[in-house]
Amino acid sequence: MASSPSVSFLELCLSFLCFVVFYYFHIRSKRKNPVIPLDWPLVGMLPALLGNLHHLHDWITSLVVASPLNFLFTGPPRSGMQFFVTADPANVRHVFTSNFANYPKGPEFEEIFDILGGGIFTADGESWRRQRAKAQLLMSSAPFRAFVSRYSRAKVDTALLPLLSHFAATGDAFDLQDVFLRLTFDTTTTLVFGVDPGCLSVGLPEVPFARAMDDAMNVLLLRHVVPMTWWKLARRLRIGHERKMAEAWRTIDQFVADTIAKRRAEKARHGIRDSADLLSSYINDDGEDTAAVDAFLRDTTINLMLAGRDTTGSALSWFFYLLTRNPRVVSKIRQELESVKTTKSSTPERDDGGGMGMVTFDDPEELSRLTYLHAALCESLRLYPPVPQELKEAVAADVLPSGHEVRRGDKILVWLYAMGRMEDVWGSDCREFRPERWIAEDGGRVRYVPSYKFMSFNSGPRTCLGKDMAFVQLKAAAAAVLSNFDVEAVPGHVVEPKLSIILHMKNGFMATVKRRRQALA
Repeated sequence: MASSPSVSFLELCLSFLCFVVFYYFHIRSKRKNPVIPLDWPLVGMLPALLGNLHHLHDWITSLVVASPLNFLFTGPPRSGMQFFVTADPANVRHVFTSNFANYPKGPEFEEIFDILGGGIFTADGESWRRQRAKAQLLMSSAPFRAFVSRYSRAKVDTALLPLLSHFAATGDAFDLQDVFLRLTFDTTTTLVFGVDPGCLSVGLPEVPFARAMDDAMNVLLLRHVVPMTWWKLARRLRIGHERKMAEAWRTIDQFVADTIAKRRAEKARHGIRDSADLLSSYINDDGEDTAAVDAFLRDTTINLMLAGRDTTGSALSWFFYLLTRNPRVVSKIRQELESVKTTKSSTPERDDGGGMGMVTFDDPEELSRLTYLHAALCESLRLYPPVPQELKEAVAADVLPSGHEVRRGDKILVWLYAMGRMEDVWGSDCREFRPERWIAEDGGRVRYVPSYKFMSFNSGPRTCLGKDMAFVQLKAAAAAVLSNFDVEAVPGHVVEPKLSIILHMKNGFMATVKRRRQALA
């Protein structure tokens, strides 16, 4: 009598299950290092990746430590998910500087970051060189640098300090990361567009453009960790996270289009030749076709917003998180700040007097020369780089300094977050927050560390043009907050990296602030 179909199916399932179990133990027994994930048939290491998404950065770090420094991740066949992950400074120097031409961003990077259009972060070749030259000319100009310094200090004095004074008066806990992102959002929007959205105010108003940027950044990282065919299908169907991306894209485009239109109208009515913001500078370039300029402006301003708002806000958040865990560093920074000339504000910034008596800094140039503050910021950026990974693609076959062979089309993933935690790179105390590692033996200057080892501002020809501008903003905010307030983390609140292309905090940074006695004296 023939067996029933149900029995045959059950037998088939049991046989398959036995095969999977046997294969699992077989490949597990052949592994030299148990930390390295299993490379399964058909799916590769994807199951391990999906199972560790909740702590992706620390998981990748553990793999690079175990490898060491270099690790080959293989996904499902033909999924485009084969990455050579490295935290080796020699490889970074080769890819980003010595053989720069062989490692562009690549077409896949451009597709993942489609929301950035043809801007400077996704562009390669002649388009990138042309955009970079133009941006460098504008951002290095004396008027723009003065504008950055003047506005950054003014925003801290007239908005950040009064808001923190309000929280100090109420004693309420608040999300300090949200406050810093609002600060850098207002600052960057003003520097790029010439418009202050005013989201750093009591009540913390919702800003659709800022929320859309956050949503887009979250989706961009997910596109890195799932097969391209999956997220492309989701994008076509407008489902899941890709639906959120589509909504964010509309909001961002609407904000940029409206702002460009307003600035053009201003130019038509009154002219904006004296405006130092970047959008005005680009609009003033009348030698190009208007339609082409509009598309260029859209892409350029979004790229600059991403570079300025998210990265600087992330850097400030992690910096103060580390300070709450290292009071010794706080004391040394404050001791150094005492050498800087200050004044006390006498005019209230709000109706309740918030901001009165605040310590403010008259000369931002003095802040730029503070060695220990600069060292502490660099140390924070080493441990928590705002952009925790960089992706490159090989144009031609190559051999890396580590001895690994690279084929044409292979993707190189430099994990900056892991690099800051490598003993081979930073020594046995690599996981400690120790600003002293950045100070030269004479104590009077910051020690030089090559960019291929300290990648927070990228490396080689693509080194961040806004590095000096970022430090101006970081120092203005850090010095003002530390001089006027004691910041304390809310006990029990969990702070950990978020699954995003920018290293935000998953649960925010809940904190309380108190006015310092020295500031009140």
